[in-house]
Amino acid sequence: MIPSILKLDKGGMPVAWIRWQTAATLYARKRVCWEAGEERFVVRGGTCARTGRVSELRIGSIIAVADRSRRFEGSAPLLTNRTLFQRDHNLCMYCGNQFSPGLLTRDHVVPASRGGSSAWENCVTACRHCNQRKDDRTPEEAGMKLLAIPYTPNLAEYLILSNRRIMADQMEFLLSFARKKAA
Repeated sequence: MIPSILKLDKGGMPVAWIRWQTAATLYARKRVCWEAGEERFVVRGGTCARTGRVSELRIGSIIAVADRSRRFEGSAPLLTNRTLFQRDHNLCMYCGNQFSPGLLTRDHVVPASRGGSSAWENCVTACRHCNQRKDDRTPEEAGMKLLAIPYTPNLAEYLILSNRRIMADQMEFLLSFARKKAA
């Protein structure tokens, strides 16, 4: 099984994960400008009736494409519980304990019932106990300290969060665009 291919714009900025079939179409339409990374996948096609040779296409794990697709340009990436929990490393941002995703909830720092939005900057991972304890209050009102400031991941960070099967060369490439942690 071929993993997802990392699609870049022709300037080298990460854009999206695409399936190998989409990548094959981009190669066939001569839309791939260049490749990065070490991994290549061979996709075999039909047999030529005249020569008897099987056609094959080599697909890079990271491809730059000449098109205008720029996901999330000027807007935040999609917030899902899975990507939120991954951003917060499955840690409750109140008690600091790590939990399996099934035991975690999305907490709105400023409660939704009080006008808080479902935006990255207002959402954190919380265990069920802490979320119920905080209830319909801000962390300050509930006497609970928030262990980290919620933030919106950039596109490279979001692509890391949204794919479960990232190859080493893809991860290395994306990490070069991720924010550096303060020492």
